[in-house]
Amino acid sequence: MADTAADSATTSAEVPTPQETKNATETRTRWADLEDEAPEEPSASSTSEEKGAPELEVENLTINENKKINKFLDEPEDSNIKAVTSRDTPYTSALTFEELNLSPELLKGLYVEMKFEKPSKIQAISLPMILTPPYLDLIAQAHNGSGKTTCFTVGMLSRVDPNIKAPQALCICPTRELAIQNLEVLRKMGKHTGITSECAIPMDSTNYIPINKRPPVTAQVVIGTPGTIKKWMSAKKLGVSYVKILVFDEADHMLAEDGFKDDSLRIMRDIERMSSHCQVLLFSATFNETVKNFVSKIVKRDHNQLFVKKEELSLESVKQYKVNVPDELSKVMVIKERIFEFGERLGQTIIFVRTRNSASMLHKSLVDLGYDVTTIQGALKQEDRDKIVKEFKDGLTQVLISTDLLARGFDQQQVNLVINYDLPVKHDNRTEPDCEVYLHRIGRAGRFGRKGAVFNLLCGDMDEMIMSKIENHFGTKIAEVPDWKNEEDFKAALRSAGLL
Repeated sequence: MADTAADSATTSAEVPTPQETKNATETRTRWADLEDEAPEEPSASSTSEEKGAPELEVENLTINENKKINKFLDEPEDSNIKAVTSRDTPYTSALTFEELNLSPELLKGLYVEMKFEKPSKIQAISLPMILTPPYLDLIAQAHNGSGKTTCFTVGMLSRVDPNIKAPQALCICPTRELAIQNLEVLRKMGKHTGITSECAIPMDSTNYIPINKRPPVTAQVVIGTPGTIKKWMSAKKLGVSYVKILVFDEADHMLAEDGFKDDSLRIMRDIERMSSHCQVLLFSATFNETVKNFVSKIVKRDHNQLFVKKEELSLESVKQYKVNVPDELSKVMVIKERIFEFGERLGQTIIFVRTRNSASMLHKSLVDLGYDVTTIQGALKQEDRDKIVKEFKDGLTQVLISTDLLARGFDQQQVNLVINYDLPVKHDNRTEPDCEVYLHRIGRAGRFGRKGAVFNLLCGDMDEMIMSKIENHFGTKIAEVPDWKNEEDFKAALRSAGLL
């Protein structure tokens, strides 16, 4: 999906001294079934200075453009975005990227490497807010697949001074997979800028290097997970006195009580202490009211906001269906006999399950039936997870079974089918749906306006009650496939979704 970035800045400059930061007590938090941090791992880097440290070959994890399977590309419909601006700064939506006064090198990355033609609606509205002095903080909520990643990536690349070989932009993500993916986008978009980048994520034990043996970070953009970034800052390996822009991707989870709130707040406080004028960008597809109110308190008093109405977050390009089945074996048979029958013609499929045990069970059931599927979940070794993601992105595998590890932010444009084998529920109350996770899951299909379909497999009264609560939350009625045994009913559903 991305080309490798240039390895050095256009001109040399004196390496700045890492600044003192307050040591933080390490805590472990979970996101779905993923443990963010293992003790003292090295990072992946695109900088040429770290020749002694093993590097994560991010370019080997990227999508092979020649292996794209299909293209169901439609222009996404306009959505009703509410913008709340501070001060008297005038903001004008950008109809073209040229109106943003971007560097020629960055424009070349947008047009030649990314093959963009014009800003999406969220980009047209948010980029002027990000790039216009006095660089106010921004809280932004928008559709999955609407181009949020481009918003903050352009923002980071635009704010970096290539002559200063020190971290100037920081992006914090909930999972290593999302951090790697965002780094791919940044390196592809910034290919002609000479801006260096580094990925701060847990690495496998075979590449273990003690933190005290790592050289100080000189990459100008650092993208990573909160535990690793906090550790580097505490160890004085990541200086933040030059940081101009701090991005939280999937910010609702990063600042939620059951997410990475403590780590995120500590990182934010340490950066603001060393760099008081740092711009903070918070992006996500969902913000519940509790998190929204909390976020509004921690950003600076003068800040901008972008929010999409809740009912418009259900992704019009994605058709959702519910399928009632009598038992769990019937779920497997629906996948095998009704959905997979069309799989080769429809691109790739992600099947979401609730637990690691469900993932293992379903994987075995489908393999026993002769299907070639891969499964990803948090208990796998990191190098195995990287390999599975790479194979899926390259189109070498068609079906991926996943826990909610990949529910957020995973961008694979060939995914046209999402199957909710298990509906998402709250971890502390299994009778209540996790509507935000549901929205993130279905957002894996229909990326940036492409056609997609979601099949929710329901088994029993509890599933029907949870599905009903999801429908009520989004104010919509999800169509039902009349008969789980009837092939024509599934064909009609796929035709309605524009996939047949």
